[in-house]
Amino acid sequence: MKRILFFFLSICFVGNVFSQEEVSKQGWNFGALPTITFDTDLGFQYGGLINLYHYGDGSRYPSYNHSLYLEVSRFTKGSGINRIYYDSDQLLPGIQTSVDLSFLSDKAYDFYGFNGYDAVVNKDWFDDESADYRTRMFYKYDRKMFRFKVDLQGKLSGDKLKWIGGLNLLNFDIDLVDIDKLNKGKDEGDMLPSHDEEPGLYQKYQEWGIISEEEANGGFVPTFKGGIVFDTRDNRPNPMKGMWTEAVLLGSPEFLGGETSFVKLSLIHRQYFTIAPKKLSFVYRLAYQTTLGGDVPYYYQTQMITSVLKGASSEGLGGANSLRGIRRNRVVGDAYFLGNVEARWKFARFQFINNNFYLGLNAFADFGKVTSKIDVKRENVIDYLALYPGYDSENNYFDSGAEAMHYSYGLGLRVVMNQNFIIRCDYGMAADERDGDSGVYIGLNYLF
Repeated sequence: MKRILFFFLSICFVGNVFSQEEVSKQGWNFGALPTITFDTDLGFQYGGLINLYHYGDGSRYPSYNHSLYLEVSRFTKGSGINRIYYDSDQLLPGIQTSVDLSFLSDKAYDFYGFNGYDAVVNKDWFDDESADYRTRMFYKYDRKMFRFKVDLQGKLSGDKLKWIGGLNLLNFDIDLVDIDKLNKGKDEGDMLPSHDEEPGLYQKYQEWGIISEEEANGGFVPTFKGGIVFDTRDNRPNPMKGMWTEAVLLGSPEFLGGETSFVKLSLIHRQYFTIAPKKLSFVYRLAYQTTLGGDVPYYYQTQMITSVLKGASSEGLGGANSLRGIRRNRVVGDAYFLGNVEARWKFARFQFINNNFYLGLNAFADFGKVTSKIDVKRENVIDYLALYPGYDSENNYFDSGAEAMHYSYGLGLRVVMNQNFIIRCDYGMAADERDGDSGVYIGLNYLF
């Protein structure tokens, strides 16, 4: 973290040395980085990324004609990102087109059960030294996800009201954490026990019938979406004024190869207010997502439905993209409410190596809760645990009716080149110890 802070402070110093005049950009421009970042949930990230922008003759700057994003990276906790993303409003005249092709692997994907606080998270079980018969892999499973996604957006009435359409093909491959690989090279006394000796929560949910045998190992989820969006933002990457509101219906038809069929609704409202021109803004996002019908596979319930994908993933609640400082996937249900509020201050602008930069500070508060719960079949759990009296307790896993609003708050730093290439660093703290302690997230783009 000291090196990261030194990097940011160095840019601040450079900003005082070089010209503050903004220059217009033409033709191709790119931002490239070694992806040496950190996420509390994922660990340190290493690899590389490049984001190419084409500004044409510069008359539309800071809007671009084409954007191409490429990333290959790995995290020390076992995750990996392999992604190609393209975005343009010039490929199909009059239509904003976004295409994403990704393979995302996670050798220790967080799984804390369903329905927020109704699912008990035992903090002591994370600590191998104090653990009774658990390990730090108790709340994990192995997940690989392939994604091909196309998002389209066109004018419905004037420049503000638009239609949304899209196709998303997802394939989930889920398994137990590879304990043998984690134990490789360890001394016998430091080795993690096998899944037979100490089954994790994912295994227990299968034994209790909460996760069905058909869904346990993942599956294919094809989805189509359609909706409307009202967009008056003055700048897409970081607006100073306007609103961005959308209503999206998403359906997954079983006849196209999906495990089940279902329909979901997503409502998101974002609004941006200028407090001091070009310097200070207040912004907020309110989101509601629910299932209208059908049977949603448990592995899809973490997906956050939006009109356009802004990062490598859109999942939660909990973690870098939703409730910063709260454990990733801590709040999972059949429907949820989410809110984020931020004060954004652009405190320095400068021109360096013929590129425009600004530095920003954010103060934020996040909140959310499950509004419709997933059936956890507690009667099965009670019957199962009754077979092992004195060994385990239902209270270790469930606290029925405990779900309430989850809160977190924190600060963030932004380094932005040409208003489009955005490096972000957020530090969030959970307000309730049941949600965790805190988290650091370094990545790309504003949250919304």
